[in-house]
Amino acid sequence: MLAQVATFAAARALRLPPAVPGRVTAHRHQRVRARDGVALVTDHYATDVPDAGTVLIRTPYGRSGVVTLLGRLIAERGLHTVIQSCRGTYGSGGSFEPMLHERDDGIDTVDWLRRQPWYNGHLAMFGSSYQGFAQWAVAPYVGDELRAMVLVCTTSSARDSTYAGEAFSLDTALTWAELLSAEGQPFLTRQRELKRGQPKLLRGLATLPLDTADLVAVGAQVPFFQEWLREVEPDAAYWADRRFDSTVGDVRAPIAMITGWHDIFLTSQLRDYAALKAAGADPYLMIGPWTHGSPGLLGAWMREGLAFLCERMPRGAAAAAALRTTPADAQTARVRLHVGNAGWRDVPEWPPAGRTGELFLHPDGGLGAVPGTGEPSRFYYDPADPTPSVGGAVLAANKAGRVDNRLVESRADVLVFTGEPIEAPLDLVGEVAATIYTHGEPEFFDVFVRLCDVDPRGRSWNVCDGLVRVVPGRFRRDADGVTEVRVPMFPTAYRFEPGHRLRVQVAGGSHPRWARNPGTGEPLGSAVALRGGQRWVFHDETRPSALRFTVAP
Repeated sequence: MLAQVATFAAARALRLPPAVPGRVTAHRHQRVRARDGVALVTDHYATDVPDAGTVLIRTPYGRSGVVTLLGRLIAERGLHTVIQSCRGTYGSGGSFEPMLHERDDGIDTVDWLRRQPWYNGHLAMFGSSYQGFAQWAVAPYVGDELRAMVLVCTTSSARDSTYAGEAFSLDTALTWAELLSAEGQPFLTRQRELKRGQPKLLRGLATLPLDTADLVAVGAQVPFFQEWLREVEPDAAYWADRRFDSTVGDVRAPIAMITGWHDIFLTSQLRDYAALKAAGADPYLMIGPWTHGSPGLLGAWMREGLAFLCERMPRGAAAAAALRTTPADAQTARVRLHVGNAGWRDVPEWPPAGRTGELFLHPDGGLGAVPGTGEPSRFYYDPADPTPSVGGAVLAANKAGRVDNRLVESRADVLVFTGEPIEAPLDLVGEVAATIYTHGEPEFFDVFVRLCDVDPRGRSWNVCDGLVRVVPGRFRRDADGVTEVRVPMFPTAYRFEPGHRLRVQVAGGSHPRWARNPGTGEPLGSAVALRGGQRWVFHDETRPSALRFTVAP
């Protein structure tokens, strides 16, 4: 009875329609044997709707609480729901090694499903973040049984986001390690730590060498964190069995992708979208005003995701009509974007058509339509006092998203270039990148670029950003030793309103979102020596540092 009350209340809070007539029965703690004998603990939420399809969710985050609620909500809409704890988590045997066992364990679980009397050969997969890795791991091997996938804030290759810009995504990696270690803690103990602001995690993020950061944050070495500090090269053998991007184009099932403009996996997920399009698929893409842990994201992916599943699975047509919340004329749209300050917009594909816009950095701290003239700007980057990260795409929802950047912009190690107030609405919808011409010491350094919206009150709100790590030989240097650094930034869909100004920040880091660059070229995990230096940014006709973007029609 309590379960029914909880799902009813959740359905109302998420604005879901009434359940499909039928009864849900929970069969919990079943043991599914993997090929090596390891038992994977699995829950089955069974519907008595005849000939119902099955939704599979494989997760390292447990099967109770919100996940139990999720299983019931899906089953109440006329679909069998199977939720399994990944190897080494929440009662499943073996050791949890991120991404390594998801292909084989997923295939073995599908084989188990085929032997169940209630399984009708119609399978869908559903979930966010790590649950999406698990989907990509097995999807190419399911065949025609796979009828739909709902992929939320996830990617087929965690390697890309772990070393975004070939720097190390320290905040994401260590925060996730701490999150996993805390899942076995008593509820009140965890709440006290969160209320205190997670001081151990904060100390770990500030610790050098990095290979001791997990000891500080968690109290023990975390094997995968240590491995990620060592296996930094793009072609490292370590990642070969832990990335699934090479088979994305092999998946023929209908796919829905839901993500946010400040999600940690946004750029990687859009690469998966591009791979599907290149292979002839036509995935549905929705990008909203969300971070990885936004409360509003849950409601959106439940509504959109369940509608998508029900349209493609047996017994789902009636539920889909009730679940669909978008206007009738938008139901056929393949890409839905939330444009900041302008609301939702439907476009035929990503990236949408538009004209290229360009703003050049000027020596007086301005932005202009043509290159400036004058001496280069300069700042001193000190890795002992690294430029702090504020907002943007980080894992913890309370630190992510749009924030006022004025405090960080007041630092001497942040260059700020601001345009004049605009007279008409300016919609930037698409890819964003910067080209920065720079020179200085040391030769190992990072370039961070951020686009902000400055409102009439002077508040500076981050829109999108990017960072790249520069090592000798990675970027072109001219005869004077000036390096041309191209910085791919997060894409965006954002309206700059009349009276607002565009602002570009240039800095030497964004810590702890990215690990500080020690400036010495020493190994990531063991570096302790710190070397700072002056850095010059050029903005003239021969070295025109600039921001490039797409302006929507």
